[in-house]
Amino acid sequence: MTHELTALALAGLLQAVQFCAYSVRANMDVGLGYSMSARDRAPSRDLSELAGRLQRAMNNHFEGLILFTIAVVIITLSDQSTPFTATCAYIYLIARVAYVPAYAFGWRPGRSLIWVAGFAATLLMIISTLI
Repeated sequence: MTHELTALALAGLLQAVQFCAYSVRANMDVGLGYSMSARDRAPSRDLSELAGRLQRAMNNHFEGLILFTIAVVIITLSDQSTPFTATCAYIYLIARVAYVPAYAFGWRPGRSLIWVAGFAATLLMIISTLI
């Protein structure tokens, strides 16, 4: 398996970890009664600030993961894996791991800089296949 595919597999596991972290916190906030219901109404208790941030970080990774997956598929199918694209893939993964606590704890401007690093690494992966 290429480094890019390994990074994609690990990014998928990261997404699962983020989902679990958000779900546990949200269940603590709104209660199991609401969590196990059909959710036809709004919860009687609001999500905490932390749960909201974990949810937004998770959703942000879903968005970033789409573009990263495209980059990995292009590189893999065109057999253009290089040390550069592998490095970019791991930069993306490291940035996404760092992004979770950065978002959860409100690190400014760190959160935005971390996001830019992951986004730029993904774009550079795609661009490198075109040149």
